[in-house]
Amino acid sequence: MIDDSISLSRREYLAGTSAVGTAAVAGCFGSRSNELTIAHMPIFPDLQYFVMESEGFLSEIDAEIDSREFTDGPAIVQAYGGGEIDIAMFGIVPAMIVIDRGIPATVTATNIKEPMAIMAHEEFQTLWDDHGADAFEVWKDDRGETFRFGTFPQGSVPDVLLRYWLREEVGVDPDEAVDIIEIGGANAVFQAIANDEIDGTSIMEPVPTRAESEGLPVQLFRTSAEIMPGQPAAVTLMHDEVRDSDVASQFLEQHVRATDFIHENPAETADIVEDGIGMPAEQARRALDGPLANFVTDPREIENGTEIFASFAHENGQIDDELSTEDVFDYDLYDGVTS
Repeated sequence: MIDDSISLSRREYLAGTSAVGTAAVAGCFGSRSNELTIAHMPIFPDLQYFVMESEGFLSEIDAEIDSREFTDGPAIVQAYGGGEIDIAMFGIVPAMIVIDRGIPATVTATNIKEPMAIMAHEEFQTLWDDHGADAFEVWKDDRGETFRFGTFPQGSVPDVLLRYWLREEVGVDPDEAVDIIEIGGANAVFQAIANDEIDGTSIMEPVPTRAESEGLPVQLFRTSAEIMPGQPAAVTLMHDEVRDSDVASQFLEQHVRATDFIHENPAETADIVEDGIGMPAEQARRALDGPLANFVTDPREIENGTEIFASFAHENGQIDDELSTEDVFDYDLYDGVTS
């Protein structure tokens, strides 16, 4: 389950911040002898991080790099709130939660667009062909149990995409038509599929390709491009102390370099996926050729989807304010390194 601190509103968060906490929220880059703390997750949408690490791109940044790996976005939100993180590569919704709480941070790059898939049991997909949205009711009648989706904790990108699809596209209440089980980490989601603990998921690579390779009954059903063109996912969020320094441009230069590397060197990238994320290189190579491997750096690539996510996250109470793209993005850094 999500840590209780994730559910705090911005007003509650700021009102309850102590003197020590206020100092923490101010960030750490300026007070740590040029140490840059980068949070990331062992997921396909954070692939630029693993390329930068593997290829030595991080050494081009004039800072001592302290890399920290997290299993989910809400955990990074908590660490950001404690002043532990300078740059985070994680989901757009957790990034908006950080911004909504009044922490001085802005999205300066995206990592990938349209990387998610709704996966569903093959028997459900057959029911869908015959019954459409009523397939959830037919599934329950036939099996005596509600259809089980398992995905990242509430407020994460996969969770919001799943709820958006169910509510806006399918036309059912996610809290009534299905069971949504919170699972931390892509590997744990895959294991839940393999162990027949869930009937579907909203997830990114490597799970869809692994499930296909191993012949599991839960397979790709809808891509996020079909549900929401320009769907945002993992982004790069920078604390303002970093964003106002030379290190910000240096980091984005290496981010762009890593994105280019992914497109130009798929075989080498597949090996990096295996080393960094644990997906076998052969499967990673297929995933990189698949419909979910849309790696980009330009934050404008996800503007439209971010507006939808902001509205949906606000309606769900995940953020107090319905953030605009101006609230979320800083385009100047990207423009500066690519002009």
